[in-house]
Amino acid sequence: MKRIEEALEGVRSVAIAGHVDPDGDCIGSTMALYLYITENYPDIRTTVYLEHYKPNFAFIKGLDRSRPELDASEEVDLLILADISSISRIGVAGPLVDRTEKILCFDHHKTNTADFTWMHNHPDLCSTCEVVFGYLDAEKISEHCAEALYMGLIHDSGLFRYESTSPETMEMAAFLMRKGIPFNRIVDNTFDQRTYDENRIIGKVLMESRLYADGKIVAASVTKEEMDEYGVKPENLDAVVSELRKTAGVEVAVFIYWKQPGIWKVSMRSKSQFDVSRVAVHFGGGGHIRAAGCNLRGPLEEIRTMVLREIEAHL
Repeated sequence: MKRIEEALEGVRSVAIAGHVDPDGDCIGSTMALYLYITENYPDIRTTVYLEHYKPNFAFIKGLDRSRPELDASEEVDLLILADISSISRIGVAGPLVDRTEKILCFDHHKTNTADFTWMHNHPDLCSTCEVVFGYLDAEKISEHCAEALYMGLIHDSGLFRYESTSPETMEMAAFLMRKGIPFNRIVDNTFDQRTYDENRIIGKVLMESRLYADGKIVAASVTKEEMDEYGVKPENLDAVVSELRKTAGVEVAVFIYWKQPGIWKVSMRSKSQFDVSRVAVHFGGGGHIRAAGCNLRGPLEEIRTMVLREIEAHL
């Protein structure tokens, strides 16, 4: 498939879905696809499924029309998956996989080994938005669609700092900027801006973090009680692990936080020598070489010990 139009041929209904705990690239890629199809092919009934997202992303056009739950009777001609990393992380739209004949997947996770009708997984690219961009007709990309693509691009490239950033990444950014997008506002709203409570919890985590493996690992955690005390929810903690990663001399940062009763989210980041996706996959999760995660059940202390032991084994 060279253009998304090939998959849309003869299609009357489309569902677009991202992964659990949607981040900037997930929201950017799913919403870019939603806007591209609804703006250029209004006769196709298009629905986008996303779990609850941070208010910072609310400026993306059409995001308020996304659905956090799946209708049990929903059936579509085409299911488009974006940024999922593995089938287990599809989230609310997961049941559509078994009852949809044609499935198109755009991704950039090396842990995604699924086999769909059309599978376009490019782990060498910095973001799923960069993958999606390659299959859209440039002339049909509106300013609002470009906003969504740019947001995903800056989030998964770390504002063009990560090693996956390429000259083609920068050329794509230039193209999107020529569409007239407010690129500085997108960065301010979704990358740099935090609430007062988010700043407070980051401060607490940094103060209470601990070093392991002779200073090669930094780890920290937050319980449900602590989240309640500081007035934050799981979706407010996305930036914490990246702050831990900035610790000098550290190769791997680990942040474990309460997600729902009995389930803890483990987020990992590395600098240059360690593949955290190996650890995530070992525990049933997924991700990238430098950024990965998983959900684990059990007592916090046992999870911390188990994850640190697995990391140290590979260090």
